[in-house]
Amino acid sequence: MFEGIKLRTLLSTPEEWHALVIGFFEVLCPWPASLRAPTCRGAAISGEYHYYMAGRGIGFPVLSLILIGLAKLVKEVLL
Repeated sequence: MFEGIKLRTLLSTPEEWHALVIGFFEVLCPWPASLRAPTCRGAAISGEYHYYMAGRGIGFPVLSLILIGLAKLVKEVLL
C-alpha cells in the first residue's frame, strides 16, 4: 500500500514546510481562509496543497484545545 512513499522525502523542502505552516496558522487566525480550493492556490503553496491541507488538519484540534483551555480559565476566574 505504501510502497511508493519515501519517508525521507516527507517535508524535506522549505516549500513543503511553508505550506504546512501556512495551513496550520490559517486555522488559528479568526479571519476567513484565504485559500478556498486547489484552483485558487497562492504562489506560496503551489504544488504543495496537500501539505497546506495537512497543516489545516493539524490546526483544528490544536485550536479546539486552546478554546477549551480558555473556557476553563474563564470559568475558574469568574466562578
